[in-house]
Amino acid sequence: MRVRSLAATLALAFGATTLAVFVLVGSFLYLALEKQIKAQDNLDIVLAARHARRLAEELETSMGIREHSDRLISIVLGNQAMSMEVFDPAGNRAVEHNIADTFAVPNVASGAATLAALPPLARVAASARITEADIGEWTGRNGAPIRGILTDARLRDGETASVLVARNMSDRWLLLDRYRDRLHLAGVAGVTLAMLLGYLLIRAALRPLRDIAASASLVTVNRLNTRIAVARVPSELETLVASLNAMLERVDLGFQRLSRFTADLAHDMRTPLSNMRGAAEVALARPRSVDEYESLLASNLEECDRLSRMIENVLFLARAEHPQFVKHMREFDAARELSHIAEYFEGIAEEALVRVRVSGAASLTADLELFRRAVSNLLANAIRYTPQGGEIVLDASASADVVRVTVSNEGQPIAAEHIERIFDRFYRVDPSRSSLPSSGLSRGSTGSAGLGLAIVRTIMELHGGSVHAQSDARSTRFVLVFRRGG
Repeated sequence: MRVRSLAATLALAFGATTLAVFVLVGSFLYLALEKQIKAQDNLDIVLAARHARRLAEELETSMGIREHSDRLISIVLGNQAMSMEVFDPAGNRAVEHNIADTFAVPNVASGAATLAALPPLARVAASARITEADIGEWTGRNGAPIRGILTDARLRDGETASVLVARNMSDRWLLLDRYRDRLHLAGVAGVTLAMLLGYLLIRAALRPLRDIAASASLVTVNRLNTRIAVARVPSELETLVASLNAMLERVDLGFQRLSRFTADLAHDMRTPLSNMRGAAEVALARPRSVDEYESLLASNLEECDRLSRMIENVLFLARAEHPQFVKHMREFDAARELSHIAEYFEGIAEEALVRVRVSGAASLTADLELFRRAVSNLLANAIRYTPQGGEIVLDASASADVVRVTVSNEGQPIAAEHIERIFDRFYRVDPSRSSLPSSGLSRGSTGSAGLGLAIVRTIMELHGGSVHAQSDARSTRFVLVFRRGG
């Protein structure tokens, strides 16, 4: 199905609007002209009837009507559409002018007609004032529309004559018809011109959109840093351009993070594989004893565990970023869970010659397994970097709005330039890539693969909370912030 052009659609809409305006304005002008013409013609008929009656009333007898016919007829002379008839007191036509098309019946205009043969009109009394309301309408010969007034005129001898003043409206009809035809022609031409100009103007107005599309087409995988130029963009499109550029910025950052993540993952996976390959090649270089082979298998098993933990962490991060990741929220005693985690790590802590202490008290609503995994990762990290004889403190505290769980340890402080990046995937403060032996803890990996703190941040984001680090000469502190009701 062919998609209709936006410019054509808007041009059609503009043309339809223009047509509606033309119809309304044209109808108004036509009706106004018709009303004005009718009012002027009515005034001419009324004035002519008044003048004719006044002249007739100056006559002495009915004989004076014929004697002064020229004077009476002069009232309507000069207007081919006006006609007049004057009837004597006996009802016979005494004066006539231009009545050929005034009546539909031929003998009415033959000269033998009487007042009784006229169309049924309301006769105006001689003493009554002639107004527009007294004008009657009828159809003349050939269907011509006629408007006129029939009025009585009292002669000086007391006799009553009748005066008929009429106007043939055919010329007015023709005038209005021509005016209507011109309005139609002007309307069609105006609508066509409006549609054409509207289409051209709309295409010109939509040019920035085409420029935006052209700029967007330049964005490729290898040119994600390309941005849509905002120069000379209409104000209505500035928000669109800004949104598109912000989207491209997010895509660029996401692609860069993905590239770094892939590179780091490949590097970290290559290390244990290289270790296993190197150890195997050394072992196969010459015959070895059973103990040496067992040591080789044990070393390879540790590297396999490291790879397994790394893959598990990557899969967890991938699942956690899915919108349908399921959390099992429940309320529990945070201090009690911290004590359980500390007991589990007691053996590892003793081997590292560090102490783990739990303090505080707070009730927390969260996913218990994810909570254990986050704290375990922080505690494993603290054990790794706490000097012998040092102390690690697990603390839980609550306020009106949030619950804070803090893991603090003694040791070398983290430099300020690293403090914000340590939660990035595969980021390490030092170049060392040592790993902590697997604990087998079901609540999550504690080995270092550059993903432990990234997992902590992801877990906190899933809970609508946050995690941040503070480090000084006294200690390094990782703070989990859970919002109440989160």
